[in-house]
Amino acid sequence: MTKTTTKPRRMARERDVAGMPASPEKKPSKLDHVERLLLVPSGTTIADIVAATGWQQHSVRGALAGALRKRGLKITSDKVGGVRRYRASKPA
Repeated sequence: MTKTTTKPRRMARERDVAGMPASPEKKPSKLDHVERLLLVPSGTTIADIVAATGWQQHSVRGALAGALRKRGLKITSDKVGGVRRYRASKPA
């Protein structure tokens, strides 16, 4: 019978915060950009959001229904001249 040895576990090193450079400002995400488009008083269309983000239409609708509502935005839509426009408002 042979004895098997296991390698000792490596522990994560503590970060040297003092020696690290300051992190640069976080770049806004595509979802942040969509939020800004929706907060404009005239609103935006799905086509505008697709052009701004490069997402598919169904991805834009999913973001409106999911991620942006989870951020606390109240999203409304109405048809103006045959085109549906979406607007968002932050609850008070």
